[in-house]
Amino acid sequence: MSSKQAIVLLSGGLDSAVALYLAKSQGFEVHALSFDYGQRHNRELQSARAIAQKAGVTSHHVVSLQLGSWGSSSLTDAAMPVEDGDVDRTDIPATYVPARNMVFLSVAASLAEARGAQDIFIGVSQVDYSGYVDCRESFIKAMETAINQGTVMGAELNRPITIHAPFIYKTKADEIRLGVELGVDFSLTWSCYRGGDKPCGTCDSCLLRAKAFAEAGVTDTSL
Repeated sequence: MSSKQAIVLLSGGLDSAVALYLAKSQGFEVHALSFDYGQRHNRELQSARAIAQKAGVTSHHVVSLQLGSWGSSSLTDAAMPVEDGDVDRTDIPATYVPARNMVFLSVAASLAEARGAQDIFIGVSQVDYSGYVDCRESFIKAMETAINQGTVMGAELNRPITIHAPFIYKTKADEIRLGVELGVDFSLTWSCYRGGDKPCGTCDSCLLRAKAFAEAGVTDTSL
């Protein structure tokens, strides 16, 4: 087993797919980590499994965390409709899942310590996103500090865990161009918040994806 291991948060979307391939290109042995967190559809988990299989990861863990038990997000609460998107919005959309990335990174830290991995990859960006507070660099840095104070590796063994957010200042178009270079099969990725057989084309995530592919000058093979 390689001494250079990484945990990659893999949602099934294009951001996490490119992050996974980037980690592999940097020589990491990848352990993919996905979550069944009570989201209203499992289409993205199907994509995550397909991406992990095609990329040839060392392991793929799917963890069940029922964040939808207390509602408050249209991604987990069937009573809340997924609103149509607005790429120019400045408010926090109803699709925000409370503290989701905080929870995900905490689980990733547990897996990292269990595997002896010092690297975690997450495909967040604070440039081209839906306004989520847990996609900002200040949050990522704070989580990295907390993880290293709350793990034996970080606090006692002088083997700190690094959270890599390589797209934090990149647009989705930048990610797509990189993904093309890395050989990412975008036809396997899923972004739509509404699920179904085909993307709705009108939610925030669909609009951001369409905008990004157009700006990158790349055909979205998932459509």
